Amino acid sequence: MNVIITATELASELAQSTPPVVLDVRYQLGGPPGRPEYEAGHVPGAVYVDLDAELAAPPGPAGRHPLPDLGVFAKAMQAAGVRADRPVVVYDGGQGWAAARAWWLLRWSGHQDVRVLDGGLAAWRAAGGELSRAQPAPEPGDFTPVPGALPLLTADEAAALARRGVLLDARAGERYRGEVEPLDRVAGHIPGAVSAPTTENVAEGGTVFRDRAELAERFAALGATPDTEVGVYCGSGVSAAHQVLALAHAGIPAALYVGSWSEWSADPSRPVATGPQPG
Repeated sequence: MNVIITATELASELAQSTPPVVLDVRYQLGGPPGRPEYEAGHVPGAVYVDLDAELAAPPGPAGRHPLPDLGVFAKAMQAAGVRADRPVVVYDGGQGWAAARAWWLLRWSGHQDVRVLDGGLAAWRAAGGELSRAQPAPEPGDFTPVPGALPLLTADEAAALARRGVLLDARAGERYRGEVEPLDRVAGHIPGAVSAPTTENVAEGGTVFRDRAELAERFAALGATPDTEVGVYCGSGVSAAHQVLALAHAGIPAALYVGSWSEWSADPSRPVATGPQPG
C-alpha cells in the first residue's frame, strides 16, 4: 500500500464521485495553532485537525506529545468525517512531521487506507491546486480507534531494541551528540541508538520525500532493512512518525517510541549517551 500521494494524484482523486477525506494538520513546534492559516486557505474540502489538542494528550511524565485520549481522538476523527471504509489523505504546511503524526495515529488505531500528501500544501500550490476558505461540514464519520495495528514502544522496550536491533534517533545530529538541548532536561541519546536525522528523508532543500530506492539505501547504511527489527524516536514522537513513514515508503516496518527523548530524559534513572557513536 502506498503511504504517500502526490499533489497531482490528490487532485485527480478529489474530482472523483467518492473523494478521500482530507485532513489539514498544519502545526509549528512552539508556534501558534495552525487554524488561522487553515482559515486563510486550504485544500478544498479539507478539515482542520489540531495536533496539540486532538493528536496528543497534554505534556507530562509520558513526554511532550503523549498518545491522545482515544475518546478525544475518535471524536475528532468522526467530526472530520473519517470513515473506516473511505481513504484519508493528511497534509501540513510542507515539512510533513505533523501530517505523519496523523498518519501514524490513524494507522496504529486501525484505519487501513491513509496517505500523506508529499510536500504538503506547498506542493499542492506548486502543482496549481486551488485553495478554499470555505468551512466544510462533513457528515460525521464512523471510525472507531482500535489500537495495535502498528507497533509501539515503551521506554524499556526502546532500550532493549537498541541492543538487539536498530533504534534510530530522528533528531538533529547535534542533539543526538549532546552538544545542544533546547527543549529537554538532559542532552544526549538513548544508549545504542543510531543518529538518523529526519531531515535527511527529503530531497535536499525541499520537503518532498527522496525516492524509495534512495531511502532504502539510506536506511540500509544505518543498519535498517526489511529483515531488521527497527524502532524510531525523536524529541516528542512527532518527527519520529515522519521517520516511520519514510521507512514504510522504503518497505521497512518500524515501531515508534512515542514518549521519545522528552520522556526518556525526564527520568534521571535512565542512562544517557553522548558523542557521535551509539554508546
